[in-house]
Amino acid sequence: MPNPRLANRYAKSLLDLAIEKGQLEQVYADMKWLHSVCGTNRDFVAVLRSPVIKGDKKVKILEAVTNGNVGELVSLFNRLLIKKSREFNLPEIINAFIAQYKKYKNIYIVKLTTAAPVTEATKEEIIAKIRSVSEMQQIELETSVNEDLIGGFVLQAGDKLIDASIAYDLKNIARQFQNNDFIYKIR
Repeated sequence: MPNPRLANRYAKSLLDLAIEKGQLEQVYADMKWLHSVCGTNRDFVAVLRSPVIKGDKKVKILEAVTNGNVGELVSLFNRLLIKKSREFNLPEIINAFIAQYKKYKNIYIVKLTTAAPVTEATKEEIIAKIRSVSEMQQIELETSVNEDLIGGFVLQAGDKLIDASIAYDLKNIARQFQNNDFIYKIR
């Protein structure tokens, strides 16, 4: 069962400890590595969430998987999670840590959805334009393709959304015809 409050508390504690120890970048790299492991290996996550497997076995499995890939601080943190029976929340804690790290470093996630793949030059132009019109200076651009847009793009930065797609324009035109806006303007 997802528990965002718990995940945020553990992630905040790890973030504060990493800052205090001067190991923030190392811990961030370790958490990104663990994030990729959890994302690509469903069996690993299933082992963590299994109530049948005892804690000492989970420690051994986790150490075997992370041996040489994560630092001591993350390794100790993982042991603490298992000791407190919170290991099933590890993927959620990792996501919360990455989000809090980006917030701490003022890194903004901007999502760009287009009808066709965009070139690197176009991505750089979009990032430059966002930097010039907003306070966002460190931007991480996530791109995706949705052919249903027909053309144009949808740009989401935080709570702001710019929909400059052909599909949006066509929906607006259809809504105007349904409301008979054109008939009233003719009379």
